[in-house]
Amino acid sequence: MNAVLILAALAEESDALFPGIGDRVDGPFAVRRLTAANHSLTIATCGLGKVNAALAAGVLGGDADLILMTGTCGALGAAPGVYWISEALQHDYGAAHPGSFRRYRAGDWPMGEPGEAHFVAAPDPGLGLPHARIASGDSFIASPEVAADLKSLGATLVDMEVGAAAQAAMRLGKPWAAIKAVTDEANGDSGGDFQANLARAARAAGQEIERLVAML
Repeated sequence: MNAVLILAALAEESDALFPGIGDRVDGPFAVRRLTAANHSLTIATCGLGKVNAALAAGVLGGDADLILMTGTCGALGAAPGVYWISEALQHDYGAAHPGSFRRYRAGDWPMGEPGEAHFVAAPDPGLGLPHARIASGDSFIASPEVAADLKSLGATLVDMEVGAAAQAAMRLGKPWAAIKAVTDEANGDSGGDFQANLARAARAAGQEIERLVAML
């Protein structure tokens, strides 16, 4: 039996995964524990942003064989749908120079020639989902100009947590993976689109996580 930690930023996202099943556990994070496909699952609502995601991974991930993240994201030119996150980076980590911001992989020394800034996920077991690189940072993106800058990093999706969960998993020596569903296009309509599409997208991502757990 594998122990799997599944993180979600919002209650709507965690509740959409294996809905109505499991035992609630008190603690610093809202946690639900259950067994599915002969795996021991801990589903945690970590809260928004990189610090919450990394903290939850650190507090709850010590005994996990795999750290997963489910939930929603914005699109940087990607089509609506559900994606396997094959790579993640933190777009707000780096070095500010006159007239430019140089990105480095989070945790690396932000000086000298930057190398690859992303973290690589565990191999896709064959879900058949499109793959994407996600850019994570502590801001909700509702600007086409900012979205264009993030797209220049090779990212086609944006969120506020996956890159930090990936960094935490690396420090813990754990494999990580994420599945995210699009709610908005990181533009001026994103606030309303996110609210309108949250429940649908959260369940779409949750269903794919459920498929993944069955394949592990």
